[in-house]
Amino acid sequence: MVDTAPRTSERTVPASAPAPASAPQKAAPKLDVALVERMLRGSYPEIRLEAREVAKDPQFHKVDGLSLDEQRERALAQMKVQAEQGFQLRAFPKRLGGHEDPGGNIAAFEELVTADPSLQIKGGVQWGLFAAAILHLGTAPHHDTFLPDAISLKVPGAFAMTETGHGSDVASIGTTATYDPATEEFVINTPFRAAWKDYLGNAAKHATAATVFAQLITDGVNHGVHCFYVPIRDAATGEFLPGIGGEDDGHKGGLNGVDNGRLHFDNVRVPRTNLLNRYGDVAPDGTYTSSIDSPGRRFFTMLGTLVQGRVSLDGASTVASALGLFIALTYASQRRQFASATPGQEQVLLDYQRHQRRLLPRLAQTYAQYFSHDVLLNAFDDVFSGRADTDENRQNLETLAAALKPLSTWHALDTLQEAREATGGSGFLAENRLVGLRADLDVYVTFEGDNNVLLQLVGKRLLQDFAARFKGASGVDLARFAAGQVAGRAFNEGGIRRVGQNLSDLAGVGHGIEALKDHETQRALLQDRVDTMVAAIGAELNKVRRATPAEQAAAFNAHQDELIEASRAWGELQQWQAFTSALEGVTDAGTREVLSWLHSLFTFSLFEKHLAWYLTHGRISARRGQAVSAYINRLLERLRPHTLDLIAAFGFEPEHVRAPIASGAEGLRQDEAMAYAANLRASGEAPIDEKKLKKPKHS
Repeated sequence: MVDTAPRTSERTVPASAPAPASAPQKAAPKLDVALVERMLRGSYPEIRLEAREVAKDPQFHKVDGLSLDEQRERALAQMKVQAEQGFQLRAFPKRLGGHEDPGGNIAAFEELVTADPSLQIKGGVQWGLFAAAILHLGTAPHHDTFLPDAISLKVPGAFAMTETGHGSDVASIGTTATYDPATEEFVINTPFRAAWKDYLGNAAKHATAATVFAQLITDGVNHGVHCFYVPIRDAATGEFLPGIGGEDDGHKGGLNGVDNGRLHFDNVRVPRTNLLNRYGDVAPDGTYTSSIDSPGRRFFTMLGTLVQGRVSLDGASTVASALGLFIALTYASQRRQFASATPGQEQVLLDYQRHQRRLLPRLAQTYAQYFSHDVLLNAFDDVFSGRADTDENRQNLETLAAALKPLSTWHALDTLQEAREATGGSGFLAENRLVGLRADLDVYVTFEGDNNVLLQLVGKRLLQDFAARFKGASGVDLARFAAGQVAGRAFNEGGIRRVGQNLSDLAGVGHGIEALKDHETQRALLQDRVDTMVAAIGAELNKVRRATPAEQAAAFNAHQDELIEASRAWGELQQWQAFTSALEGVTDAGTREVLSWLHSLFTFSLFEKHLAWYLTHGRISARRGQAVSAYINRLLERLRPHTLDLIAAFGFEPEHVRAPIASGAEGLRQDEAMAYAANLRASGEAPIDEKKLKKPKHS
């Protein structure tokens, strides 16, 4: 039987010189794996463990090689089992059998990515989008009428928001819902091809109803996007109802267990009461009313209720990144390649600095994401539990989700690709899961909001905060402030001028890097990068505040790339703050030291990534900039002996991993090869290496 536990490989890198006999030897730090595992499970440790037990069940695992129809039917069957087990109940009202635990619901959902991302996303469509729209946009009559069947999966549903012609720009969708007071019905219509609803999970085959987003028109007035409950198929026959048509999106790059499709509506009538009317209602005579007067705020409030999709993708992407790293680093700790300093033994991949460089900084970022996601999940639960449901908290939640989801989903693709390459041909085999995970997670970067669009939303919030800070200031004052930021004046006045000073009087990496190791210095550097970029953009946009709308739009577009980069910087700052806070709570000395190195690796990797900016803006000197990369290499050496403990803290069991190269089999192969070579040498029958033969002397 193959040992499935990760194996700690023998280190073959040269050891450091021993200290003099009179000097006390400092004990090597030891990571408390159980403690760190508990930290990574965050605020919902028991729920995550329960979900992982579910994810271990083979009936929920992805099976490679199935046809498109087989994958779809398997995913639906898996969902039915979960519905029978009540896995989906956490988010829903207690009076309907739920638990009213929004944060716990998301935590459980995220863990399913280890079983099958298709199952996770198909369930997310059913319960996190379709049913959630009924819950959050509807009122008690809708909850009583529509929710029970949506929760039980008696009515599989689609979430019909995205259109072929409008993806992230939901406010401009073309589908209309025009009220007819004579019959007290809404008439749903897609007036042109680009208004077809597209990429909808469950729409190609399984959905019998949909929550349809359309422009609400009554008395000749368009009141903007609202949501309607619309039956779309005959449950008995599976055929579309009159006036409804659609197409199958077909085979996709990943997530093929989800039956994505298109829908269109030709004057389909639904009762007035099918309007999900929490934020806007139409009386029998056609009169429109809303508790939110501002159409723009009403729109963003309605869409904000659906932020859980972005929250869950941030967490699921982090789990998937951790799984990819677990596979790649376990393999790297066992796979040997090229001769080492030990005769007859090849070098373990993980002992090569370049291999460490490829994977360990990504491990550090994954840890940062675990901690920042828990902050996001708590913010989500505070709002959706009603415990702290204020307009300000909703806006803060939306901003944080819009910042973190892009970083984590991009990181997942990058990490899974690097893990694939770092495992060579073995990583390209489907059985080792890396290529499949990357394919399934590819769409995460564009659904629930395209990443670049989400970061633009974050940037607008940063600009709003900047404008509020300088309300009433003149354009000259703003320009002076921005110039001061760029020149470093405001930065230097902040008390960390020493970071950018000339370092000619300092020698060596240790001295040259010392100032950057201070947490307050790190915080100031990361915050200053955000502030400087936002101030510069704000000052430029302020110049056109009295210009025509076209000129203002052109000015904004000219700085769009800079704004998105500022938003990314703000998201990285949130990750850094979460990691720092988590580290400050660790009391075990050994664990704190190892996690401090990992925290430093994350932070210095950010400095290295943005080093050109820090150098050109005078925040870090050229000499200290060189020291950043050298210090990263030193951190890699320190973390190498703790790598297996750091990935063990992810808490994955063999049933979650299911990758032969991370099962211990590679270690056994290497042991067998070394034993064979040793026995051959001992037997005296080993052939002589040609290189060792004496070459004859030429006369």
